[in-house]
Amino acid sequence: MTRTALERLDGGVWRSEALGVLVDVSGAVSGPGALDRSALSAEASAWAPALAAMAALEGGAVANPDEGRRVGHYWLRAPALAPDGLGAEIEAAAAQTRAVAAEVHASGAFDTALILGIGGSALGPQWVSDALGGPRDALAIRFLDNTDPDGFARVLRSLDLSRTLVVCISKSGGTPETRNALLHTQAAYADVGVDFASRAVAVSGEGSALWRAAEGWRARLPMWDWVGGRTSLGSAVGLLPMALQGLDTSAFLRGAADMDTATRAANASENPAALLAIAWHRLTEGHARRAMVMLPYRDRLLLTSRYLQQLIMESLGKQHDLSGREVRQGLTVYGNKGSTDQHAYVQQLRDGPDDFFACFVGVLDDGDAGVGRDGAPVEVEPGLDSADFLQGFMLGTRAALRASGRGVVTLTLDTLDAYRMGALMALFERAVGLYAARVGINAYHQPGVEAGKKAAAAVLALKAPLLAALSGSPATAEVVAARAGVADVESAWWMLTRLAANGRGVRVERGASPSLDAFAAQG
Repeated sequence: MTRTALERLDGGVWRSEALGVLVDVSGAVSGPGALDRSALSAEASAWAPALAAMAALEGGAVANPDEGRRVGHYWLRAPALAPDGLGAEIEAAAAQTRAVAAEVHASGAFDTALILGIGGSALGPQWVSDALGGPRDALAIRFLDNTDPDGFARVLRSLDLSRTLVVCISKSGGTPETRNALLHTQAAYADVGVDFASRAVAVSGEGSALWRAAEGWRARLPMWDWVGGRTSLGSAVGLLPMALQGLDTSAFLRGAADMDTATRAANASENPAALLAIAWHRLTEGHARRAMVMLPYRDRLLLTSRYLQQLIMESLGKQHDLSGREVRQGLTVYGNKGSTDQHAYVQQLRDGPDDFFACFVGVLDDGDAGVGRDGAPVEVEPGLDSADFLQGFMLGTRAALRASGRGVVTLTLDTLDAYRMGALMALFERAVGLYAARVGINAYHQPGVEAGKKAAAAVLALKAPLLAALSGSPATAEVVAARAGVADVESAWWMLTRLAANGRGVRVERGASPSLDAFAAQG
């Protein structure tokens, strides 16, 4: 590397020896050049209001104006910063979480924890569990994170329910997918004659439907409306699964708190989260022009893209800005892992359309990769082990993309442990908040998600009238829908077709085209 290249790299790199994290945005351009000192200096003043907005948020200002809520996930790892006495509540909930996990471990009654949740109640815990779990875990961790009955059965039938602790997570207590998972799980326990309540823990808002239903369960842990699901990893939502698994929750919170301290730097060029947000803004041209492809070069970080899809896309994907102006903001995230992706879509990334930038994630500590029984790396070629190849593929792919004019961001962790996972979480959370403040959107609501829930409820309401409108004489979906007073003929066809496929009160006679299919009551 030439002296000039080193100087350019230094201008776009933040490194903390204490945190063991490096953030390199020097390649955050589309085409030749680098995000060097002069470019960062030019950006700094534009980001000062975003940094001020984040400071106000942490101070207790309303940051979610649509719902009139404060946003306090940063307080979860720094309770002393929380206003209005909330710090004591946070500390009490954290202590209760540790106590519940300790009691479960001491009982010796369980070897598995089954987590019921969806969205932020599953994606974050899954990310950490997969990254840090192993054969020496205190409890194995499994998840039900959908409303697929086949998926429920697949997991539940694989478990010894007498030795399985259930953790049901729903802040509102009314999330349909989690409710359905709970009902299927309770039915499975009843089927094998195993008591459920003594093996169940709820994490929910106090007074919610789930909170009330969980009276008499093994434990109940609180959530607060000022913690969003996608930023709830530092609450009992994330801490209880971690603690049950035997992971170091104190180190996780400490890593997050230390990264929070680093990302409060008022100078954007010295703030790792601001550097990330600047890179995103530059590479997307401030308006969702490119997607971010996550390329973590460690199998344990496979779920990083799934976790970030919710954190980033649910936060930044907004139709309107804070003034009500239509802006259609967002940042698409996808990815798998390196070097698997090099045999899949990296071909298009290098030679196809300029519609993305890449975010590489590397880990310096090789862990157990390629280590033989004698403790020495297994040589796969003379002088080279598999970890050498892993880094070689990462740096080679990174260089190939840059040579093709693609934007690149690189994150490096010294090692993969609870402390660095907490730091990584906090880094991305702050970058999301800063980016949202910079483009003037509300990162802390999700009207699109709510719209989908309402539309789903409307579709579900069609089932009863459609079944009632069937007769012994076959009729098209259009005719059946008209009898039922249902305007959505297409949804009627889909619903009747699935019911017929499962023998649920409907039989079908296939027509020459779907619109000519005829449905009748099953005799």
